[in-house]
Amino acid sequence: MRIPSGVSGFDHLIQGGFLPGRLYVLSGPPGSGKTTFTTQYVAEGLRNGENCMYITMHESREELVNDMSSYDFGFETLTESDQFRFINLASQKGKHVLNQFSGGGGSSGVQSLTDKIVAFVNSRKVDRLVIDSTMLLQLLFTGDDQEMTRFLTALKQGDATTLLISEMTDPSSYSDEHFLAHGVIFFHNYLEATGMTRGIQVVKMRGTDIDCDIRSLNFTDEGLVVDPMDHVEF
Repeated sequence: MRIPSGVSGFDHLIQGGFLPGRLYVLSGPPGSGKTTFTTQYVAEGLRNGENCMYITMHESREELVNDMSSYDFGFETLTESDQFRFINLASQKGKHVLNQFSGGGGSSGVQSLTDKIVAFVNSRKVDRLVIDSTMLLQLLFTGDDQEMTRFLTALKQGDATTLLISEMTDPSSYSDEHFLAHGVIFFHNYLEATGMTRGIQVVKMRGTDIDCDIRSLNFTDEGLVVDPMDHVEF
């Protein structure tokens, strides 16, 4: 069974959708469509009656909903469902929620935080999870690569199909999260005299036949739309 992304045209590039229970990294420069993609992914899950969770550290639920309300894919209404959970780890409410999942055993502060987040996700039986972003994780784990690896490995062992936003802008470079992920999707944007050219590229997708070519990506009233037949050169 494949998990539909909710982004028109994209699933054609990955044999019908994401493989469930896996970790996928979305990389690219600011303004390239990563957040819009993840909200369409969440909206698709909510339409299908799935439990969805959005974890961040840099914006409120109201800001995210307001930013996406200009599109017609129904994010504002769908996120009113009891099956949607939003948590800002920097907020007092977010910290309070995670403290309910404190583990024993005298684990370190970082390890304890990892355990709390994973326990919280697992307790909600989350089907679709979005984490925005690797910058959030780097702040939480203070540059400790081993703890980042431990956290992502723990997420991979859960049942949620996870999208992790990364700020990396060089598609030829790889970081720990790219190596650990089951799939890596790269967003491109290039400003020309005639306007902005956008593209999307699947550079890694385990268990899926891909070609790594860049396809046309556009913002529309319905959200992001991929043209799987339009190859883009940058």
